[in-house]
Amino acid sequence: MKNWINKLPQSRKPFPLLSFPSSQLIGESVYRITHDAEIQAEGIVRIAREFNSAAAVCMMDLSVEAEAFGCKIVVKENEIPTVVGALISDIDEIPSLPIPVVGDASNRTGLYIKAAKLGAEQIKDRPVFAGIIGPFSLVGRLMEVQEALMNCIADEDFVSAALEKATEFLIRYAKGYKDAGINGLVMAEPLAGILSPALEEVFSAPYVKQIIDSVQDENFIVIYHNCGPNITRMTKSFADNGAAAYHFGDAVDLVQMLELMPADKPVMGNISPSEQFLSGTPESMTEAVNMLINKCSSYKNFVLSSGCDIPPSSSLANIRAFFKAAEDAAGK
Repeated sequence: MKNWINKLPQSRKPFPLLSFPSSQLIGESVYRITHDAEIQAEGIVRIAREFNSAAAVCMMDLSVEAEAFGCKIVVKENEIPTVVGALISDIDEIPSLPIPVVGDASNRTGLYIKAAKLGAEQIKDRPVFAGIIGPFSLVGRLMEVQEALMNCIADEDFVSAALEKATEFLIRYAKGYKDAGINGLVMAEPLAGILSPALEEVFSAPYVKQIIDSVQDENFIVIYHNCGPNITRMTKSFADNGAAAYHFGDAVDLVQMLELMPADKPVMGNISPSEQFLSGTPESMTEAVNMLINKCSSYKNFVLSSGCDIPPSSSLANIRAFFKAAEDAAGK
């Protein structure tokens, strides 16, 4: 896999975070996809058959890990589940906070691992990646986002204690995916992109590295994703976390990130999921893809992608236009 990821930019194949629009292709609700392993696997496989992506991506549902800890989630028929409320509010609650059992019947971790395994068994022409939340982003769901951000200054010990448990769980979850036979993970750590660089180095970077180091080898890799607005000031920290590749959102200029990140690792991004995939037109998508390729094509480690996970209700015509523009540019 490390050999594959290093050769990916030269293939000129796009690698969008494309999963949930499969609901339109298989005629199932997002709720059913997020609560049934077989249906979820069907969606993963259908996307791979429909679109010539460099890799298949399993569902990027970042509520799964928080729900496993006991957080309340809001579920709607055709929206990705979201976390509401706080599970913990004080450091005294940490010792009694159980680390969830991966694959236990009380949570959906086993469902997602099973779906990834089923998908990988059917997709043989490209790697299969699962999605996993990053450690600080998980803590932000356990204690609510604003509280997590404030506690980085007001109650550092509380955040650190929560991060220890979150990281231990995420390592177990990542190993569950690895044992299932897939090829890697996309780790989404967007909340860390809101921190100051100094705080990111304390409350995200070491825990991200710990997770990556626990699972990554020649045959299983981790792609680090961050779509926060402050990430241009964190590139040294990102470069040191050990990820095999990096994926960035549309809040930043991708050229700037390509300039700042190591040239020997792929940097992916960053067509806007909301402005183009969801709300654009085939014409505007084609223009956006061509513009990004023209800006970034001189960088040998550039890989065309979406800026983040593509929303479930995104236009299939826009998605097809994305791939068509990429294919046309690669053929020139």
